[in-house]
Amino acid sequence: MTESHPRILTGDQPTGRLHLGHFVGSLENRVAMQRTHDCYFIIANLHALNSRTNDTAGLRDDVIQIAIDYLSAGIDPNQSVIFLQSEVPAIAEMTWYFASLLGYGRLMRNPTVKDEIRIKNLGDNYPFAFLMYPVGQIADILAFRPDNVPVGEDQLPHIEMTREIARRFNITFCGVDPQAGDDAHCRDGLFPIPNASVGRVARLVGIDGKHKMSKSLNNAIFLSDTSKQVRKKCGKIYTGRQAADSPGVVEGNALWELHDAFNPDQSELADLKHRYREGTIGDGDCKQRLAEHIDVLLDPIRQRRAQLESKPDEVFEILRDGTTRANKLAEQTLAMAKDAMKMDFFSRRVEFAPM
Repeated sequence: MTESHPRILTGDQPTGRLHLGHFVGSLENRVAMQRTHDCYFIIANLHALNSRTNDTAGLRDDVIQIAIDYLSAGIDPNQSVIFLQSEVPAIAEMTWYFASLLGYGRLMRNPTVKDEIRIKNLGDNYPFAFLMYPVGQIADILAFRPDNVPVGEDQLPHIEMTREIARRFNITFCGVDPQAGDDAHCRDGLFPIPNASVGRVARLVGIDGKHKMSKSLNNAIFLSDTSKQVRKKCGKIYTGRQAADSPGVVEGNALWELHDAFNPDQSELADLKHRYREGTIGDGDCKQRLAEHIDVLLDPIRQRRAQLESKPDEVFEILRDGTTRANKLAEQTLAMAKDAMKMDFFSRRVEFAPM
């Protein structure tokens, strides 16, 4: 990391193709930050095993689809590193070390963990790997010693726990004063204290008008959707309006939250909202305009996706190259961590053998 190019680390679980919520929550930020940061983007396929142990073939395909989504959206493999979590062994080893610094009580106070248990109605029926996931996410991040972690709003508790563990490691093994501020950790410790940044829309509503946009809730518009699919989904956006000529409510209305996110024409947007409140324009016309604006955004992404889908070997090589580069940095971090912990008995090197 240099003063002119701070480092970022972020990524996604391969649970299916990316949607507009991912785009405004983090992905467009990542594309922009390539010009100013050293960017590392992780495809966290090990974490996805928590819910897909019986579907590893589908999981493997989704890894490729996520990579295509990244590249289609504008991630440049010549500027950024896209890599596979499962092929960076330093992450797994560091997960063990960080687990020794994290108490069970603190882990279970993480609201993201508690919410996922509740939302998925897991009760006590979840694998041990589910509890290791937050620790593994700490290792995902700290293995690359980033300055910043662009995430969705729901991931902020994970980042705060990562910051706590970075401080604890630096205090325990690097001699950083427990009373010192984060600048001292960045100067005298191994791990910087990473900041989190949330995209311009922290929580994008889905077309159901109630919940956050999500594949599992079937309320998402995907980056790979065709123009016809976008129009159809926009036509289903729930507004709660009783009649086309009745005054409409803009505030808290999913249709207008999506317009705010994807309609860049502020003059048109103000006019549409005014007419909607007056009851002089129907839902259908407003949904059609929204679909047109989303199409403008997605059309170049679709074109790049079509090119990449015809070249699967090229996508695979991009992943291989990125993972090779990621291993170099993660192994360096691991070596320094083991040195600080007095666990450095032998040197090692990670290589991919030719197939």
